[in-house]
Amino acid sequence: MVPQSFSHVRNWVFDLDNTLYHPSARLFDQIEVKMTDYVMAALGVDEQKANQLRDSYWQEHGTTLAGLMAHHDLDPDPFLIEVHDINLDHLQPDLILADRIKDLPGKRIIYTNGTAPYAERVLAARGLHGCFDEIYGVEHADYRPKPEREAFEIIFDKAGIVTKQAAMFEDDPRNLQAPHDLGMRTVHVAPTAVTGAHIHHYTDDLTGFLGLL
Repeated sequence: MVPQSFSHVRNWVFDLDNTLYHPSARLFDQIEVKMTDYVMAALGVDEQKANQLRDSYWQEHGTTLAGLMAHHDLDPDPFLIEVHDINLDHLQPDLILADRIKDLPGKRIIYTNGTAPYAERVLAARGLHGCFDEIYGVEHADYRPKPEREAFEIIFDKAGIVTKQAAMFEDDPRNLQAPHDLGMRTVHVAPTAVTGAHIHHYTDDLTGFLGLL
């Protein structure tokens, strides 16, 4: 019944990291190292404390950056530039995925808690450049992160997304709650399924899933 579940969808919203590439690429291993180094330098703490803050702020605020801004008044832009300056050489193009995204009817956007320039680099490495009409990063949500409902509302308003005619693809299940509440079809994309009333569909193979639509 997957095709029927999406017959009304004309707005397609995709997360970026660990959604448009498999988590085995382990890009966040690089990002987390850079985050820890940045926190150590910015706050003058040791590595253990920096790691603890990085993780606790992610858990509490949705992103490490949001916690640093809330508790330490950190300037977001230098942080975002530094932590997303990572090596993407091991990402492989997926031309089948590209074709299937392009075949989706209506508007297709990226919405990531990363930055739009970083998203552009990842999309280029995955052979997905030109597949999306617009790209939105955390900077476009006034640095408010997913899973905050207000962050989604800001982005969807800017993108002109009609949520009752929209679907959200996302690896972090908590980031599907607000889209569900806004009337969107939700798809959890991850190696392991997580159940919840706010998750309509699950797949560990985005390319294959889109081939069913």
